[in-house]
Amino acid sequence: MIKIKNISKSFNEKSVLRNISGEFDKGKTNLIIGSSGTGKSVLLKCIVGLLHPDTGYAFYDLRNFTDADKDVKSEIRREIGMLFQGGALFDSKNVEENVMFPLDILTKMPYAEKLDRVNFCLKRVGLENVNKKMASEISGGMKKRVGIARAIVNNPNYLFCDEPNSGLDPQTSILIDELISEITHEFNITTIIVTHDMNSVLGIGEKIMFLHKGDKLWEGSNEDITHSGVKELDDFVFINKVMRSLKGTKLV
Repeated sequence: MIKIKNISKSFNEKSVLRNISGEFDKGKTNLIIGSSGTGKSVLLKCIVGLLHPDTGYAFYDLRNFTDADKDVKSEIRREIGMLFQGGALFDSKNVEENVMFPLDILTKMPYAEKLDRVNFCLKRVGLENVNKKMASEISGGMKKRVGIARAIVNNPNYLFCDEPNSGLDPQTSILIDELISEITHEFNITTIIVTHDMNSVLGIGEKIMFLHKGDKLWEGSNEDITHSGVKELDDFVFINKVMRSLKGTKLV
């Protein structure tokens, strides 16, 4: 479980987050949603330590990560997997080397053991026999699956996904969502996903936090979202539904 308490963040005196608190449950897909510019990615960066909040704390299973010393932060970071927007693969490395990278920098595993782990993760995301392919040789959907394999290669307790469906067609987006959900439940991971994709929200949103202009306005499940009673959330759902319709897709 990850718990955040009273997180606030400003840039050049402009308030981006204001006193955000909440809990992200272990073994569930926890989503942070909202329109562009609402502070979703800033909150994610505060939770993982890429930004330091002006006030507030992030706790990883009761460990205060925000104010932790270097050793504790390093310990927690070894338990984190990250799926970046666009996949963020190294162009100079092949698939195998990309997936193995966290093991190279975070562990002292023998090479044979690392390779076994890489192959296991690639198989788990449905990518066998692509080890030697370069990033430029695989599709966008395959890049995201390689990114997932890399994110779970170190057996993380916590998985963070920043707009995992960005740039993907609707069918591939659903496959990526289902894969993230399956892995979350299979390995009992605390997964946090930043997204504005309503297909993701309605498909895998077990616990959802809605941000609007830096404030947390609602928290609940995808079963409750369509009757939240929060105007800003209703507008967000409606606008996304319209945009999906204009693109010729349907919410599932």
